[in-house]
Amino acid sequence: SKMPLLSVPKEVAVGTAMLGVAFATGMLAGKRYPSLVFGTPKSSTSGMIGKSSPLRQYILDHSLREHPILKKLRLLTADHPWGRMMVSCEQAQLMANLVKLIKAKKVLEIGVFTGYNALNMALVLPDNGRVIACDINEDYAKTGRPLWKEAGVEHKIDLRIKPAIQTLDELLANGEAETFDFAFIDADKESYNEYYEKCLRLIKKGGIIAIDNVFLNGKVLKPRKDDLAAQSVHRLNEKLLRDARINISMLPIGDGVTLAFKL
Repeated sequence: SKMPLLSVPKEVAVGTAMLGVAFATGMLAGKRYPSLVFGTPKSSTSGMIGKSSPLRQYILDHSLREHPILKKLRLLTADHPWGRMMVSCEQAQLMANLVKLIKAKKVLEIGVFTGYNALNMALVLPDNGRVIACDINEDYAKTGRPLWKEAGVEHKIDLRIKPAIQTLDELLANGEAETFDFAFIDADKESYNEYYEKCLRLIKKGGIIAIDNVFLNGKVLKPRKDDLAAQSVHRLNEKLLRDARINISMLPIGDGVTLAFKL
């Protein structure tokens, strides 16, 4: 079927074009230098640039502008037994830049962990901006909460400890459909489609939904029948390609992130 023309605000259109150029450049570089594949995996099996790669360090040295308290939280999270679950710092910076680009005031985050990404976004939101942060484990957030306060943005992060579907349904029941500017999905993969559909209802036209782990360490290439997470992510990836309600960019950063721009 015929895909829709871009009809989002100028700032978003410009941002999308810039991301497209970056993606094309990365693909060309990958063809010329097959050993260089851009990204920062959560697992060494994904075929991306490893965390110990000199090229990744070069990327960080030449692009990362990390607030001192963000760095403190990143290092604390790295020592956590499940530290690998944290979004890569360069990906979190991209999310914050997008939030700032579209002048967002209301943000959704599904999957908070220690709160590195929530802090990154809160730092660029206006003082009356809010991140509705959804998680089911308050213990993880105890690592980040003192640092949210130290950064002076704790009042911008509304942490809701309950199943995210319940929080999203409550927001919809409260009449908050089409009032959010940005959403970031990084939680249980089996629920990705349901998270996406509810976020799409909550996001304004011209808003962005960022979906993390769309590569799932390469498992989406040939999902096993018994791997429900890989099956779920793969089905959503196929759905997003054909979804006429959005425009998309799938980026090889971290474990893969898809940006869905609501039309």
